Amino acid sequence: MAHMQPLPKETTPELADDFAIFEQILGFVPNSLLTMQRRPDIVRGFGVLTKAVMAKDGTVDLGFKRLLAHFSSRAAGCQYCEAHSLIAAKIHGISDEKVAAVWEYQTSPLYSDAERVALDYALAAGSVPNAVDEPLMARMRAYWEEDEIVEILGAICLYGFLNRWNDSMATDLEATPKALGEDVLAQGGWTGGKHV
Repeated sequence: MAHMQPLPKETTPELADDFAIFEQILGFVPNSLLTMQRRPDIVRGFGVLTKAVMAKDGTVDLGFKRLLAHFSSRAAGCQYCEAHSLIAAKIHGISDEKVAAVWEYQTSPLYSDAERVALDYALAAGSVPNAVDEPLMARMRAYWEEDEIVEILGAICLYGFLNRWNDSMATDLEATPKALGEDVLAQGGWTGGKHV
């Protein structure tokens, strides 16, 4: 059960455009933002950061950024964000087959070597304490340009905020990401935890 109940999105009409950003990303307004709207400037600021990190003119694929977010959320232990990030990955072009193989990313032919190292990086960057080291950075540089590494880390850090928010609030998981968690993530030990 959530520590604080989300407010209806109509509570703050001036956030309609901000909420629309997340409806495009997820197909719904997440409970995290409906709780956050108690301080509208936080929603606005988070929306600005989200648009910058998930910009359509970036060089890192938008769907893959959501997979990065998934792996960093896995490292942080936020089961709410694990499910949300995979819903967003599918909406942004990651195939059902690739999502279903998320636990086998190291060996699945659906994942490239560049993707594997970036997902390793997301796990390391999402860990506490942080586990990014020089050998991992050398592996990253073998596949990714510095501008792309900045984009990758931006996606990881964006979800770092959400990981702390949702686990601290015990945000209730919505039906669609919960179903994905039960169908796909449960195979890797996902239960939904405090979010169901």
